Amino acid sequence: MRSHTDHLTLELKTRRGFVNITPEVERVVRESGVSEGLVLVNAMHITASVFINDDESGLHHDYEVWLERLAPHAPTSQYHHNRTGEDNADAHLKRQVMGREVVVAVTGGRLDFGPWEQVFYGEFDGRRKKRVLIKVIGE
Repeated sequence: MRSHTDHLTLELKTRRGFVNITPEVERVVRESGVSEGLVLVNAMHITASVFINDDESGLHHDYEVWLERLAPHAPTSQYHHNRTGEDNADAHLKRQVMGREVVVAVTGGRLDFGPWEQVFYGEFDGRRKKRVLIKVIGE
């Protein structure tokens, strides 16, 4: 059994956005030398997410609209959390809905995905550096 850990650092210039990080996850799996195992990918910040879905711009737009309906940014005064001087309570809620992490099987040294599956980083309170952990475990 071996393990390999790497971190990505992302800094989106916008408050919200989605980044396909599949190529970086694939790179880390290759570098790990693991041919059979699992890879954990998780956002290391409470206002960001990692999730799996299709890389389709219409879907990303739909996520934006849906998440904003569920947890609108404004008015910021609607959230108790923002009474601390923050303005990102909605980002915490959006992260909760989209999830913290994914686990993907590694088979034959490759991500074992279903059709169209890709790994995404979701940012809900950007404009600063945030980390993503990638941990590969297996043989």
